[in-house]
Amino acid sequence: MVKVPTRDRLVEAASSRFYRDGFRNVGIDQILSDVGISKTAFYKHFQSKDDLLLAALDEKGIWLYSMCQKIVSENGGPTPEGQLRAIFDLVDAFLQQENFHGCFFVRAAMEFPLPQEPVFQAAARNKLTFEMFVTQLAANCGVKDPSELSRKLCLIIEGAYVTHHVTQNPETIRIARELADLAIAQALGDK
Repeated sequence: MVKVPTRDRLVEAASSRFYRDGFRNVGIDQILSDVGISKTAFYKHFQSKDDLLLAALDEKGIWLYSMCQKIVSENGGPTPEGQLRAIFDLVDAFLQQENFHGCFFVRAAMEFPLPQEPVFQAAARNKLTFEMFVTQLAANCGVKDPSELSRKLCLIIEGAYVTHHVTQNPETIRIARELADLAIAQALGDK
């Protein structure tokens, strides 16, 4: 069995707690209890709970990017259009998770709503990374304005996350895919 470094265990435990219970609602003692370490051990890795939160956001961003690449590669097939549409396979997988509570980054930005706050900036940076990934997929399709299509698709994704979280409607992904199909068809028709 591979021993997971303490820093990684802290980030993983914090991510789970923050996502489930809210960023401001979670105390450092809860995370330390989850990991089974002392405050002294914690401070060897992070200066504060906020530093841990920033690390959790960045690690979640790295994980999301790798998941996007994996899903697009595995589900998208050989065509750029198929790869673009595969993004909604990832959305579907998220929506089907029993513990789905919406977008991790949006939740962070809502709890830290001031644009100058480091948490807000980290959340925004990670959202932008995802949008740039979708923009590249759209550019690979040869559409006239890949950024415009990416913004539309990202808005549809956010709407799906919120709608599903609030209503638990199992039709959410079908509706999101239909809206995405319309946006993609329009962009492909405007080439």
